[in-house]
Amino acid sequence: MTIRTDCGPASEARSPAEVEAALRWLATRKDGEPLRFLREAIDEPASESADVLRSLVERTASLSAEGTESRAFAIWGLLVDEIGSAGNDRRRVTLMAAFRVPPAPGGTVWKTKLGDRFRQLMVLPRVFGDPPPTTTTPMNQAWRWALQALAASLTGKLGSLEGADWQPYIDIGRGAVEATNAGCVSWRARAASKGAQPVFVERMLVRAVMHRRTVQRRITERAIVACEDGVDAYNVHARTGWKHAQGDLPVKALWACRVAASPRDPAVVSLRFRRTLRKGERYDFVSEALDGHLEEERRWLDVAVDHHGIAPGGLTIQLNFDANQLPEACWWYAEQLEFERTCRPSQGDPHLLPVGDGFVQHTFLEGCHPRESYGVAFRWKSS
Repeated sequence: MTIRTDCGPASEARSPAEVEAALRWLATRKDGEPLRFLREAIDEPASESADVLRSLVERTASLSAEGTESRAFAIWGLLVDEIGSAGNDRRRVTLMAAFRVPPAPGGTVWKTKLGDRFRQLMVLPRVFGDPPPTTTTPMNQAWRWALQALAASLTGKLGSLEGADWQPYIDIGRGAVEATNAGCVSWRARAASKGAQPVFVERMLVRAVMHRRTVQRRITERAIVACEDGVDAYNVHARTGWKHAQGDLPVKALWACRVAASPRDPAVVSLRFRRTLRKGERYDFVSEALDGHLEEERRWLDVAVDHHGIAPGGLTIQLNFDANQLPEACWWYAEQLEFERTCRPSQGDPHLLPVGDGFVQHTFLEGCHPRESYGVAFRWKSS
């Protein structure tokens, strides 16, 4: 039976090879977890995710009464269920590592690179031999065969599921996300403060456009998970290293939120969501900060973690410097005092970032802890 979507022709049956290619692409992403790309594939038909993952997500079009979240949970739940049904221990744990299915060994969370996740499996007793292997060769061998078997199994399931058949997998997918969020809590080396915002950030992309030597515009995309019921807003602060009052920096809502003044703090802007979130529910929104103090000189762009943390690999900062005012040097910092972050690292230090033609980017692979600051600092040529 073919299934028609709202925006295109009837979907066709896919081959195991197409499904395998989609799964391989999903497992090798370093800039986000699989569920993020499943959502993107459903929400953004013109995206790379949609093109690559079409063989996985198109069959959920029969969930016409459900939104993106439920459709993504359905595919994720099916994938998690199939991995859990793998009879071979080596292949099952290898697939768990490949697709970051919790729990990760040793009470941690899965790392961002596939090879690093395979290395995490070395601590498992007896699964890959006794004594444990010293390389990831056994994991790569298990991955090759496990991926083929998983693709074949998924292809059969995707061809038969329709409408209400997806409901058990939606529940499995939602439960797996809750387990993943619990894993994020175990990753944190320290708890959030009592007054921390009740959200965990899966992904935060900060794009800053410089004018002369200041941050003129700062666009921030966030994907958060509610840590309690009743979350309906996110409070933002202006933190780019300036000396004037934070309240002078206007904030605009660009996507899925609206600006509201904080009744308790005039220096805080509240971004109100379109709906109230339940614990474990995910939400994406975008805001922009504009700075009119263009004569001031900035020395860093900073992200302060005033919530429950940012997932490993979840924070990326991009800086677009004014072509007429390129810095002499640029570097990233983490969990430093203000005077420390202004100290330029020595030549060859891995914290240094190439300035090039003025487009600078860094992703914080190790994750960001509550009550700490992370950012990119720079030194101007005349400083």
